[in-house]
Amino acid sequence: MPHPILYSFRRCPYAMRARLGILLAQQTVALREIVLKHKPDAMLEASPKGTVPVLLLESGQVIDESLAIMQWALACNDPHDLQLSQTPTLQQQAMALIAQNDTEFKPWLDKYKYADRHPEHDESYYRAQGEQFIQVLERQLAHSGALTDQTKHLSLINNRHSIADYAIFPFIRQFAHVDLTWWNSAPFPLTQRWLRQHIESPLFIAIMDKYPTWLESGKSHTFGPNIAINECP
Repeated sequence: MPHPILYSFRRCPYAMRARLGILLAQQTVALREIVLKHKPDAMLEASPKGTVPVLLLESGQVIDESLAIMQWALACNDPHDLQLSQTPTLQQQAMALIAQNDTEFKPWLDKYKYADRHPEHDESYYRAQGEQFIQVLERQLAHSGALTDQTKHLSLINNRHSIADYAIFPFIRQFAHVDLTWWNSAPFPLTQRWLRQHIESPLFIAIMDKYPTWLESGKSHTFGPNIAINECP
């Protein structure tokens, strides 16, 4: 195969994370957009757990964790040092923040988004649990600086873009979209601005392009660096 194959689902934040990493690293893959209710046999053969994203490398190696796909891509090419390899302490901070997103925040996000499936508590309870992580992000953004310059891109780690920003913001976007009216009036001005800067960026617009599903078309779609990545300080 001429390029690695990426099985993806456009609206999944984990798949967004993988696509962001691939574009930030200026890599090219053969994208296969799937339908979650009709997962293709080829994807299930590669990764029986049946979740996206799944990356199948030319060597036959399968990477089926979104963060691992980001790290694979950035290991190939990381021109902006998004992995913070030159500053191990900051790298540890970034990875700890991603881990908190994935292990603590994401379960509350799922219950908030599907509160009717979890009648033990109401929606506002689950949202309040998720807000604890939003407060962590708000403090991180305040600590990183750029509090008065409304044109500067906010970032989570030491006033510079890192893997943490790109690995986390798709999940905050999902949290915000459960109730946008509430989100827009919530007391998290820095996180709101940080999120808005990401979702309005050419990078995010590029990774959210729509493609025919692989089952419908039988075709993979070349997905690679088609925009100038110039927003990383």
